[in-house]
Amino acid sequence: MRTTPTPLLDSIHSPADVSGLSMEQSLTLAQEVRQKIIATVAANGGHLAPSLGVVELTIALMQVFNMDVDRLVWDVGHQSYAWKLLTGRADRFSTLRTLGGISGFPRMQESPYDHFGVGHSSTSISAALGMAMARDLEGRRHHVVAVIGDGSLTGGEALEGLNLAGHMGRRLIVILNDNEMSISPNVGAISRFLSRTLSRSWVRQTKKDVLKLLRSVPRIGEDLATYAQRGEYSFKSFFTPGMLFEAFRFTYLGPVDGHDLGALRRHMQMAAAVEDGPVLLHVLTRKGKGYALAEQEPSRFHGVGPFDPATGRPAPKAPGTPPSYTDIFGRELVRLAAQDRRIIAITAAMPEGTGTALFQKTYPDRFVDVGICEQHAVTFAAGLASRGCRPVVAIYSTFLQRAYDQIVHDVCLQNLPVTFCLDRAGLVGADGATHHGAFDIAYLRSIPNMRIIAPRDENMLRHALRTAVHLDAPCAIRYPRGASRGLEPEPARLLDVGVGHWVREGTDAAVIAVGSRMAAAREAAEMLAEERGVQVAIFDPVWLKPLPEAQLRDMAMRFRHVVMVEEGVAAGGFSSAVLEFWNDSGLLKGQRVERLGLPDHFVEHGSQRQLAAQAGIDAEGIAAALRRCLDGESLS
Repeated sequence: MRTTPTPLLDSIHSPADVSGLSMEQSLTLAQEVRQKIIATVAANGGHLAPSLGVVELTIALMQVFNMDVDRLVWDVGHQSYAWKLLTGRADRFSTLRTLGGISGFPRMQESPYDHFGVGHSSTSISAALGMAMARDLEGRRHHVVAVIGDGSLTGGEALEGLNLAGHMGRRLIVILNDNEMSISPNVGAISRFLSRTLSRSWVRQTKKDVLKLLRSVPRIGEDLATYAQRGEYSFKSFFTPGMLFEAFRFTYLGPVDGHDLGALRRHMQMAAAVEDGPVLLHVLTRKGKGYALAEQEPSRFHGVGPFDPATGRPAPKAPGTPPSYTDIFGRELVRLAAQDRRIIAITAAMPEGTGTALFQKTYPDRFVDVGICEQHAVTFAAGLASRGCRPVVAIYSTFLQRAYDQIVHDVCLQNLPVTFCLDRAGLVGADGATHHGAFDIAYLRSIPNMRIIAPRDENMLRHALRTAVHLDAPCAIRYPRGASRGLEPEPARLLDVGVGHWVREGTDAAVIAVGSRMAAAREAAEMLAEERGVQVAIFDPVWLKPLPEAQLRDMAMRFRHVVMVEEGVAAGGFSSAVLEFWNDSGLLKGQRVERLGLPDHFVEHGSQRQLAAQAGIDAEGIAAALRRCLDGESLS
């Protein structure tokens, strides 16, 4: 694809190079940054609309603050591409989200300008407040800034951070990147005037002096001061949405047009001038700014795969590519809901990503998008289940980690029939370490009353979903990102609890393949049969909890060589559960067992195929483990 020259961007190597640019140069830089982002995301995929929306905001931050001294925390990091381009990574930006390339999210290990690593939402205020306290303890005076989106502000941790920041009263600047609210020009002008006036140091000092004078009046002084403050808040909040943030004891500035560089710089300078307590600067931006197709459909262009920038159409899939597991889950859930009115679908701000958008359209009265509030989603589902409903909570595996306590105490302790559908379980690819669904087996299998199913294909996913919503107990279903196998659909049926399936007969060795690793296990078995004439049996446990104990007992007695493979961490994962069962049952009697899973370090970004090969859980990795078993070789 032909690339557009970006001479000014090519000359930028650090924030200091941005700080001295004229307004004309800054506007040119914004245009070049957008060109580079669009071209790179079109080739590699990534988070397009969020990053396009904060280009001017990023430039203004570098022109007002000294990023060699001040500290900045991006929330989630979806909007950090401009930041990466302007902090010395433009020459490597073409490697975005590729194996060995730069990450799609801020990472402290990647650049000294990535002051805090992120990937999940609603964390920025808490992290920035911690940095502000550390600064104060060290006796320093630099600024600490958190940039948080309006979606992330719905998360409980963000509100907890606001609460403590207001209570502590430390110098902290929070920039609310609001790309949903629309405010008319007149109201915006009034709010800018109020922000400018009420933030001036002499106004703030006068307010303190007046309040002090009022409080000195005998008997009624404190009441007078309270009424005066209420009057100020009421007047200001009549024109602006600042009342909420003033209640948290933040000085509220804005709203300001997030694409007006001059206004942005003036408001950031106002925020930086406030010496006593935290400040919230409300910035209005447009997701997808500068790319018309993304502006028109910001949700579709939030996170995208490779696409044609001229048309916005996704890169064509190979002919005959089957539907994704996400799509199959969504359709099956709608079919089940037609038969059972107790089924309620719940997601945390991701109806498209989890496949529940079809449910939302078909049964809007039985669909709830709770926003970026996974903890609330789980306890909300528990409340529904306690009254006879059958809630289905569809959340990515990595995001369900945020609600672990609610799974334990609100669902499992009370043995409530909540179904957790864990999309993106296992390796997700280019989003990297913060998004891999690596830990769900390990963090769920130890919880009493929890059931866990790992379907090996789309038909087993259909069976698993039907089974889970009929259980009178909590149940989690984990399935991978990407295309299914393209099997002829089977009518959904109920699975026998705690019973696995032998999918290939053999006598020389056995492979226990969990869920998504089944296809690779089959391929490995064929490789061994062709090169050595070895017959490898393959077992699908189906249930990761409760274990298929009778079949595992039989396997331990029949096979001397066993390989277990799962697309999750080996530490505390399914293979750990099997070894515990065999050991506790006295069934370990000299068998050679190899455990394959994700390693005990965070897996970086790359394609799913590349990462599976690195972890040794692809067909070649399973075949190599079988050879070691059969040859009696050590892992080293």
